[in-house]
Amino acid sequence: MNPRVNKRRVVASAFDQAEKAAKYVLSRSRLRPAVAVVLGSGLGAFADGLTQATAIDYRKIPNFPVSTAIGHAGRLIVGKVDHVPVAVMQGRVHYYEGYSLDQVIYPMRVLARMGVRAAILTNAAGGISQDYQQGCLVVLRDHMNLQGSNPLIGPNDERFGVRFPDMTRVHWKRYRQFAKEEASKLGLQIFEGVYAALSGPSYETPAEIRYLRTIGADLVGMSTVPEIIAAGHLGVRVLGISCVTNMAAGILDQPITAEEVIETGERVKGQFAALLTAIIPRISADLGAAANS
Repeated sequence: MNPRVNKRRVVASAFDQAEKAAKYVLSRSRLRPAVAVVLGSGLGAFADGLTQATAIDYRKIPNFPVSTAIGHAGRLIVGKVDHVPVAVMQGRVHYYEGYSLDQVIYPMRVLARMGVRAAILTNAAGGISQDYQQGCLVVLRDHMNLQGSNPLIGPNDERFGVRFPDMTRVHWKRYRQFAKEEASKLGLQIFEGVYAALSGPSYETPAEIRYLRTIGADLVGMSTVPEIIAAGHLGVRVLGISCVTNMAAGILDQPITAEEVIETGERVKGQFAALLTAIIPRISADLGAAANS
């Protein structure tokens, strides 16, 4: 009798998977971006203005989760803004789509393995603060993780980052200042606020919004915070920008719809693109100065 050979299936680690995906993306473009942008619901039009662009469908990137939400095209585009190489995610995946939080943060890990050191994370959000109105832009100074779990739960791979990453300075103060300065030059009103992330997919109730306001939230949404936590773990500097696409439940006496979110994103896409285009070269220059210091 011939002895049977036991073939054990070797499962690649999350780090090895992210490394493989990063190499795949970099093999498709000569550009080596240090800055990434993640575009939220209804905000994907910014990616259409990139030059020297290479677009890759998420389905083609090894182990990359595929967007199913409305307003998320599901493409990673490597190109240039002015003279700056950038990696732009035209849509993201969410916890509510049925993905694990580990899958939700996988793209951020891929970007880091590509060499990204700063990320602009954008989203469509519900406005809680009475200072906001539909269509305004808000720079995130802090966040609340109210999704019921943390994407770093489980064994820690030190190649990604330390076991207990500090979150006190993950929202990079200098980049928030860049955003405010460039918005002023463009004549745009911009606010600062605290973003609370819930799991969704149902919109919040008026009672939940009253609770969120009481504990200090200015905005509410269903994304971004897992990516911020992952970025902090990876040592990637974060600038978060929300577009208030609707007022949160109970603020106005009207229902909330996904169509409203997309319509508002379409209305502000010009000023949103102008702001990102102005901020990105400053972040790139700042990264260069830090590397040379």
